[in-house]
Amino acid sequence: MAADVIDIAFVVPESGPSGIYGPSCKASGRLAVTELNQSGGILGREVRLRTVDGGQPPALVADQVGTMVERGFVDAVAGWHTSAVRESLAPRLCGRVPYIYTAVYEGGERTPGVFLTGETPTDQLLPAMRWMSDEMGVRRWAIVGNDYIWPRASARAACAYAGQVHAEIRDEIFVPLGTEDFDSVLRQVHCTQVQGVLMFLLGSDAVRFNRAFTEMQMHDQCVRLSPLMDENMLMATGAANTHSLYSAAGFFESLGTAHGLDYERRYLNLMGPTAPALASPGESCYEGIILLGQLATAARATNVPRIMKVADKVSYEGPRGVVRVRDQHLVQSIYLARADGLDFDVLAEIHAG
Repeated sequence: MAADVIDIAFVVPESGPSGIYGPSCKASGRLAVTELNQSGGILGREVRLRTVDGGQPPALVADQVGTMVERGFVDAVAGWHTSAVRESLAPRLCGRVPYIYTAVYEGGERTPGVFLTGETPTDQLLPAMRWMSDEMGVRRWAIVGNDYIWPRASARAACAYAGQVHAEIRDEIFVPLGTEDFDSVLRQVHCTQVQGVLMFLLGSDAVRFNRAFTEMQMHDQCVRLSPLMDENMLMATGAANTHSLYSAAGFFESLGTAHGLDYERRYLNLMGPTAPALASPGESCYEGIILLGQLATAARATNVPRIMKVADKVSYEGPRGVVRVRDQHLVQSIYLARADGLDFDVLAEIHAG
C-alpha cells in the first residue's frame, strides 16, 4: 500500500443471485473514483479500488477482506453486498478502517466505523405500505423472501408496521437463495387471498418469482411491492411480467431530478453507450465512495475514531440530492415507483412521519 494512495476493498457481487447487480456497481464505483481523482483524490491521495466478489459465502468474503485490512493492503472497505456478508465482515474489521455499506438493509447497525447509505424499513417500507393502503386500498399482504437476515428482519418490521397502516400480514414464506421454482410458493399465496405481496427476494430469485407470478396470472389479483427492484431486474424480468410491480428507493434512473440527470450524464460520458443500466445498487456504490471522501475530508484523516467524531456534521449534494449523515446512516429522500414495462414511473416522494 503506497503512502500516496488510498486503497479501498470494493466488495460487490460478481456471482450468485446478487451477481445481476455487479456490472452496475463496478461501473458506478469507477465513476466515483475517476471523479475523486480528477479533483485531487481523498486528502490529496489517489483513490484505487480493489474488487472482492461479495457474492461468495459470507465467511469467505470476511476472511479475504479481513486479511487485506490486517496486512495493511487497504485503507477502507465499501460496496454493495448482503447483510449476511456485512454481519460476518463488520466484526472482523473491528473498526480498524472505515466501512461504507451501501445496500438497502434491515436497519440497526451501530458498529463503530460502519456507515450506511442504504434505505431501511422505517424510511422505506413503512411509508410505502402506508401510501399503498391510503391510495390503493392494499391492506392484506403476504410476504415472500429469501431466508437470510435482511428478508427475515424486514418481515418482522412489516408485521410491526401493519397496524399503523390498517393492514395485516396473512402469511410469511421464506425460500433459500438460488430458488428456481416458485409454483408451490405462489399456490400458497393464492390461498391467502391477499391484495399484495411484499417481496424480499434477491436478484435473480426475484426475476424468477416475477416471471412465475405472471405465468400463474397472479398479477390480476394482487400487486407486488419490493424494496429491492432495480432497472437490471426489470430487464431480466421482461416487460410482460412487470404489471402491478412497485418499488421504493432513494434513487431511480427515471426520477428526473437535476442531481439525478447530471449523474446520468456523467455516467454515460465515462462508460459510453454500452454502459450497464444505471440502477439503484450501482448508484449506491457511487454514493458510498463519495461519502467516504466526505467523511475523510471532514475528519482530515481516514482513521475511524476521528471520523466518528465528525460524521454527523457531514452533508453534501449527490445523485440523490442533498443528503446528510445521522447516527452513521445517510438521511435521504425516498420515492415510490411503479414498473412501466422496463422503466419505473415515479409516483410520489414518501415520508416515514
